[in-house]
Amino acid sequence: MAWNGANDARPSVRIASLAPALQRTERRVAEAIAQDRGRAVELTAQELAEWVGVGRTTVIRAAQSLGYEGYPQLRVALVQELALETASAAASVAAGVRVAGSAPNTDTSALGVLRSRVAQVAARLGDTTSALTADSVETFLATLDSAARVLVVANGLSGPLGLALVMRLNAAGRSVEYFTDPLAQQIAARQLGAGSACIVFSGSGANRQTLDTMESARESGATVIAFTSFARSAVVELADTVLVVPPINDSFSDELIHTSRAALMLLSEELVDLFVERRGERGVEARAAALAVLASAIKE
Repeated sequence: MAWNGANDARPSVRIASLAPALQRTERRVAEAIAQDRGRAVELTAQELAEWVGVGRTTVIRAAQSLGYEGYPQLRVALVQELALETASAAASVAAGVRVAGSAPNTDTSALGVLRSRVAQVAARLGDTTSALTADSVETFLATLDSAARVLVVANGLSGPLGLALVMRLNAAGRSVEYFTDPLAQQIAARQLGAGSACIVFSGSGANRQTLDTMESARESGATVIAFTSFARSAVVELADTVLVVPPINDSFSDELIHTSRAALMLLSEELVDLFVERRGERGVEARAAALAVLASAIKE
C-alpha cells in the first residue's frame, strides 16, 4: 500500500497527499470521494464506480492506493471522519465558536473574508503531522546534528521557507549554506560529498531547478532530505528521506494557485526547536548568543 504516514490519518489527508500522482482513473475516484464524502459513504464499490464512470476494480485499487485494505475499510474511515467533524462543529457551536463549515460566513467585507480563510487554514493545521513517520523525523534531526556540511535548497514559492530555516538554524548554532541562484545551488550540491546533507523544500515536488540540484547532491554522495506536500512526486523519488506535510488546500491545482506554505513553515519551526533541545547546552548557548545580538540591535 502506498500510504506510509500515520494509520489514523484521515481519508481527506491521504487523498490530498496522494491523489495528484495516482493513475488517472484512480484519481477520478479519489477526487469524487473528496468532493462529496457524504454521498460516497452511502455507495458500494460498484455504485461508486458507476457514479464516477470507472470499473469496480478501479475503486478497489484507489482505496488500496490510499492505504486501505479495500473499499469497505475506506468507507468506514470516511464515516469516522465525518462523525468527528460533526462532533467538533457541534462542540464549537456550543462553546460559541464558529468554525469553518459550521455556519456560513455572512461578513462579506475584506476582513470577514480574511477571517473565514484563516479559519479554514487553522482547521487543517491539525493534519500537519499525519503523514510523518518517526523514522523520517529522527533521521532529519540526527543528520542535521552530525552532517559536516548542510545545504538548504528552495526555489520559487518555497524560497521563503528555505531562507527562514537557514536563519533559524544559524541562530541555533547550526551553520548552513543557502543560495538563491539555481546554478550556484547545483555547484554547491555537487561539492557536498559523503557525510554532508542537502535539505530541500518543494511544496509541489516538481520544481525543475530543485530536482536538478537534488540530482547533483546525490551524485556527490550527500544525504538528501526533502519537505514536500505530496507523497508521490519527483522530489520523493530523488530523496533519501521525505517529510510529507499534507497540503492545506484541497487539491494539487489549489496548491499551485493559492500556494499556502503555512503547514510547512509550522513544521520546520517546530523541528528547529526539537533540534535545539537535542543539542542540549550547545543549543542553549547558541540561542543565548543570538538573543544577545538581537538585544544589542534593538533601540529603546
